[in-house]
Amino acid sequence: MLTILGFTMIATFLVLIMMKKMSPIAALVLIPALFCVFVGKGAHLGDYVIEGVGNLAPTAAMLMFAIVYFGLMIDVGLFDPIVRGILKFCKADPLRIVVGTALLAAIVSLDGDGSTTFMITVSAMYPLYKRLKMSLVVMTGVAATANGVMNTLPWGGPTARAATALKLDAADIFVPMIPALLVGLLFVFILAYGLGLRERKRLGVLSLDEVLEQEKIVKDEEKSESEETVLVGAGASSAAAGSGDDKGRTTKTTGGAGSGTDAEDDDADDVRLQGLDPNRPTLRPKLYWFNALLTVALLTAMIMEWLPIPVLFILGAALALTVNFPHIPDQKARLAAHADNVLNVSGMVFAAAVFTGVLQGTGMVDSMAKWIVDGIPSGMGPHMALVTGFLSLPLTYFMSNDGFYFGVLPVLAEAGAAHGVSPLEIARASLVGQPLHMSSPLVPAVYVLVGMAKVEFGDHTRFVVKWAAVTSLIILAAGILFGII
Repeated sequence: MLTILGFTMIATFLVLIMMKKMSPIAALVLIPALFCVFVGKGAHLGDYVIEGVGNLAPTAAMLMFAIVYFGLMIDVGLFDPIVRGILKFCKADPLRIVVGTALLAAIVSLDGDGSTTFMITVSAMYPLYKRLKMSLVVMTGVAATANGVMNTLPWGGPTARAATALKLDAADIFVPMIPALLVGLLFVFILAYGLGLRERKRLGVLSLDEVLEQEKIVKDEEKSESEETVLVGAGASSAAAGSGDDKGRTTKTTGGAGSGTDAEDDDADDVRLQGLDPNRPTLRPKLYWFNALLTVALLTAMIMEWLPIPVLFILGAALALTVNFPHIPDQKARLAAHADNVLNVSGMVFAAAVFTGVLQGTGMVDSMAKWIVDGIPSGMGPHMALVTGFLSLPLTYFMSNDGFYFGVLPVLAEAGAAHGVSPLEIARASLVGQPLHMSSPLVPAVYVLVGMAKVEFGDHTRFVVKWAAVTSLIILAAGILFGII
């Protein structure tokens, strides 16, 4: 019964958000609460939620202050040279920009943290996609898939969990997998090339100057049309004042509302588009090297694990805010400018805590995993590495990495050992599902990605799941071909 309810709860959540019948935050909270009652453990809902929130609180704190930190770095111009350098190389060619997105996400993923990867990638690439009117879901899909492949690095999490769970050396698991992972990364670049080619056919190739000039012309025309409409409306209204004619007032209202200024208002509201404005007041060119060194030091400290990541970003955000904006009103203005992203992402994380808390607290996760493992035919015993590879796709998507690697993987390894399959092969096979895992609704980093890119989670899911699954299967096939799995 728990198994059926668990799969039904997850399916209900995915269907509702993909059909846009509920917002992700509402679905993450209300659906598990409802199913908790169905399970008959509604009285324990508070305990499950508090435990889930407690587990994810450090992650939420890290994301909140990391968003503030990288938002400040965007404001002061730290990423402007990166954006302009990529633009100079890409020449505003959508094909090169999409490939550049995959390359940037893969490089930044070397730090081992998905949230940081997405914040840096979106910060650098968002202005280009927005200015050129490219599909933002292409950016999120390519970034998530590239990061999923790189998430298998020993310091990224999954490899270390597999090594710990099976008492193996992380290097023995990861190093032989490198050829298969490189094949997966190559496929991501091929995918980016194909998606970029599609965007190029749709949009053509322009230089940034041409794009900005076209925007200026369009905005000037829209402004002129709006003003003319207002004048015509006002004149018609005056002429009709004595006759009771409503037509003039309608024209004036339409002109005053000015649908032609929507694009201008959107750009004015989105501070990240100002990343291409060399004259914005938040720039701090004299502090550029301070901010660059601070960022490098922050990432180095994170990789070296000198302090917990939430503590590093709290300290980094406070220092960056104080040095770059010493006046209190300026600090308040900067915090307010990024409050929308902070609230969206942190809200998603705490809502996800309800989902994961109920899944784990009610025992649905354990029941689902046991049902899947028990359903493996006995004849598949000698092929448990292959079975593990296939199972890693749905299990790491519907479960946390902790649940899969510490709960399910040891059982799979034990079943494989009974048929002479090495635990190393099982561990390596367990990594192939990571490209799909990085777009799971249970991964907090994905909410950073879609939140900063202003993409609906359902749209991102519809787009990325098929490509991420194909990437995972290609890694698995390469592993088998090379004799790694």
